[in-house]
Amino acid sequence: MNPRTNPYAPGAGTPPPELAGRDGIVKDAAIALYRIRAGRAARSLMLMGLRGAGKTVLLNRIALDAEAEGLETCVIEAPEGRSLPSLLAPALRVPLLRLERRKAGIAKAGDVVARALRALGSFVQGMRLKYDDVEFRIDLGFEQGVADTGDLELDLTALLIAVGEAARARETAVVLFIDELQYVKETELGALITALHRCAQRQLPVTLVGAGLPQLTGQLGEAKSYAERMFEFAEVGSLDERYARQALEAPARELGERYEPAALRAIYQQTLGYPYFLQMWGKHAWDVAEESPITAADVTEATRLALAELDAGFFRVRLDRLSPAEKLYLRGMAELGPGPHRSGEVAAALGKSVRSVAPTRAKLITKGMVYSPAHGDTAFTVPLFDAYMRRVMPFEPVDGAADGGEGREEPLDPPARERAEKP
Repeated sequence: MNPRTNPYAPGAGTPPPELAGRDGIVKDAAIALYRIRAGRAARSLMLMGLRGAGKTVLLNRIALDAEAEGLETCVIEAPEGRSLPSLLAPALRVPLLRLERRKAGIAKAGDVVARALRALGSFVQGMRLKYDDVEFRIDLGFEQGVADTGDLELDLTALLIAVGEAARARETAVVLFIDELQYVKETELGALITALHRCAQRQLPVTLVGAGLPQLTGQLGEAKSYAERMFEFAEVGSLDERYARQALEAPARELGERYEPAALRAIYQQTLGYPYFLQMWGKHAWDVAEESPITAADVTEATRLALAELDAGFFRVRLDRLSPAEKLYLRGMAELGPGPHRSGEVAAALGKSVRSVAPTRAKLITKGMVYSPAHGDTAFTVPLFDAYMRRVMPFEPVDGAADGGEGREEPLDPPARERAEKP
């Protein structure tokens, strides 16, 4: 069929032509943001899921809906190695300047907004001394005594309070959208939670919609013990077969094309219902098919092309950033199947002790390659990655005698065990 009209959109956060199976999350987010704007209680939202589940797509959709309702948004991606202040400072300036231009609100709203802008200047000045990557400059003056102590928790709280007061004065809300939140350091994450908590106590219209890998739940709890009461956690997982069919069929139907039932079943079996992979298989099946309907034979060829593209890009870029020891750990996991797997089972597959591979596991969690769905378990954060590892890397386990272990879990003292198993 004509590749020029191919409707499918595999990409990093690229909106699919049909956002299937996510209506409940979008609706719940809209209700929460409406309540926050009105000064009513509502928890911040956390979108949790594996790579390819569509978290970024959902985050962006909720942000667009919020903007359509007149809310001020601040959309950020948190990469590895960047501090939270360096991300927040320039991003917050934009909604504050938009609030300054608004005409609605109380009589002295302009003064309140100007104070928030000066508080941002004070925040930047204080953080520049503490974080080397804070290079943003602001020429709107400073608010002496507000957000200028150099203590992130105190200053971020003061800043978000000033932002919330400005938003309330303009009869709207400011919503922070932060993707890849699992890369924010624990101390910075704790400061953000504290600031949001204080704003919620004052019923100020400032909130967070975050997205991250499954380990973010544990990270939030480690950062602040009360975090689980502040957030609504929405699991963004694979689609069931009904919604997977909808994601594939609806775009084709709009162009007058269709799938054979066997083709849809074959794509679902290959993709496990993960939205990114559905788009990838849909794209290749469309291009392979000479005519409608798309058949199971078309999907067989599409599978070959899709896996080749994933192996060269999506999977490989993740593998290339790992050390040899980290690659071997993942290969040992892959030998056991999709998972999750007990830490002792992975160590046994590698011919090592749990103690000796625990640091490698911890580094893989930090890099976002694996997570701990339950105490002592390890699972891939990237669907289908086990099959990729088996395709590209032969399995050569290390002889257990070399490190004195035989793959059995050695007794650990409680603190050491906690460090080794910490998600």
